[in-house]
Amino acid sequence: MWSFSGAILVLLVPAVLAAPVPLSGRALPTPVSGATARTYLSELTVAVESNTPAYSRDLFKTWDIISGTCDTRETVLKRDGTSVVTDSACKATSGNWVSPYDGIATTLASDLDIDHVVPLKEAWVSGARDWTAAQRESFANDLTRPQLVAVTDNLNQSKGDKDPAEWVPPLTSYRCTYARAWVTVKHFYDLTIDSAEKTALTSLLASC
Repeated sequence: MWSFSGAILVLLVPAVLAAPVPLSGRALPTPVSGATARTYLSELTVAVESNTPAYSRDLFKTWDIISGTCDTRETVLKRDGTSVVTDSACKATSGNWVSPYDGIATTLASDLDIDHVVPLKEAWVSGARDWTAAQRESFANDLTRPQLVAVTDNLNQSKGDKDPAEWVPPLTSYRCTYARAWVTVKHFYDLTIDSAEKTALTSLLASC
């Protein structure tokens, strides 16, 4: 679903995922439906994770400039918030955000991290170790798939690089969306899953 020509990354984006659509006022690009996610899950390759060569965050370049002086982080903050005001450097100086993982509201951008739904290390051990630097940079800054979302910073830190067998959002009403997003991203990038991860996702998606 994606290909490369020389050093230029060409993303072949399915039309159904091309346009970000708000979900209950939270603008994570819409994941596939529960039924499609279950199909995608069945198509993912189950494999043992490998951290050889060893993961380093430096292998995934963040954040890219998206428009003007606005980088990926600031773009997500503006997308996910309301009444967001930015300065000349595109830094959010005020606004209102609700972290979809726990429902906690804040008016401080500094309270928020931009979570990679599928963490960078998780991507690495499930296939991204074989990608080029350009592929990894695209993944780490992907605003088209449901991969980046502004969430409470300490919650993001507690999630770390865990997969759904080890961590799910504490807000139970968001877990279906989270599972659908996870599978959407893994399927698009042709990443593998381990057996515990598949079991957890199967359970999460059963009620979607």
